[in-house]
Amino acid sequence: MTKKIPVCVLGATGMVGQRFIQLLDNHPWFEVTALGASERSAEKTYEEAVGGRWIVSDSIPDYAREMKIVECNAENIDGKIAFGALDSGVAEPIEKEFAKAGFAVVSNSKNHRMEKDVPLLIPEVNAQHLDSVKVQKKNRDWEGFIVTNPNCTTIQFVLALAPLHQEFGINKIFLTSMQALSGAGYPGVASLNIIDNVVPFIGGEEGKVEEEPLKLFGEWNGQEFKDTEIAISAQCNRVNVKDGHLETLNIELDKKGSLEDVKNAMKKFNPLKELNLPSSPSQPIIVMDEDDRPQPRMDRDLERGMGSVVGRVRECPVLDYKFIVLGHNTVRGAAGAAVLNAELLKAKGLI
Repeated sequence: MTKKIPVCVLGATGMVGQRFIQLLDNHPWFEVTALGASERSAEKTYEEAVGGRWIVSDSIPDYAREMKIVECNAENIDGKIAFGALDSGVAEPIEKEFAKAGFAVVSNSKNHRMEKDVPLLIPEVNAQHLDSVKVQKKNRDWEGFIVTNPNCTTIQFVLALAPLHQEFGINKIFLTSMQALSGAGYPGVASLNIIDNVVPFIGGEEGKVEEEPLKLFGEWNGQEFKDTEIAISAQCNRVNVKDGHLETLNIELDKKGSLEDVKNAMKKFNPLKELNLPSSPSQPIIVMDEDDRPQPRMDRDLERGMGSVVGRVRECPVLDYKFIVLGHNTVRGAAGAAVLNAELLKAKGLI
């Protein structure tokens, strides 16, 4: 590619916005040409707007430091892709405006995920759902379109389950999550609420975790998405870890397979290999054999934070199998997922 595609980041100063800024530094396909944020940040340099709240790496990338913040208004921004890192309280009308104006809106926000013509996308799992984009544009009379990535908890375990659902079918899922503090944004959870503590509630999280996989594993019928039928029960907890959601899963398969069959299905799963997408992990699912792995501090950055790390795969006395899944919640669970989605859109000729 001789000329990079111009992109903007909406909600650039927040936690996920910062991760976009980091991941798009020297991206081989995309060039950040605008950073959008609220009116109070407009006309400030990115460094001024972020202030002392830059926390995703050692320092702000040089390319972004002196860029002037602009308001999230499609009339003021040139580009082809708008990466959405906006708070859900303001994201919906802004993302629609950008899609109407001709942008490919690649969103991390929850607002459009379950709409009947908007793909909820994990490239390794349901790339075929991008067939809905043309219908979405026609339905809404838009020049552009919206594509969303799932909730940060959902992405990690659905990626791990995809080869099992493909080979054996899945009937039931019981999940318990131990979710990192960065998933709550900045400033996040008050320190006196989380130190020496686990908070057994994250607003709206369990509903998303139980609902989104049904669309991800479902089908596009040419007009709308039809959910698959899997019984899912989730319990979500906030724990005192900076980055990396750890999840325990118990699953029942439709067609029985051996323990080695299950492990091998995950190990060999790599449907994007031939596309050579810049952000695609070389091994989407990393299966560990140690008794005490994966662990967030040690394993969240495997595959540059873009893999789903699985461990303790074993038989379950109640269902069929149980195991642990770890994923980096602000990389594969948020900004990295959206960047990979945009790369797939480019590879499929939709950008």
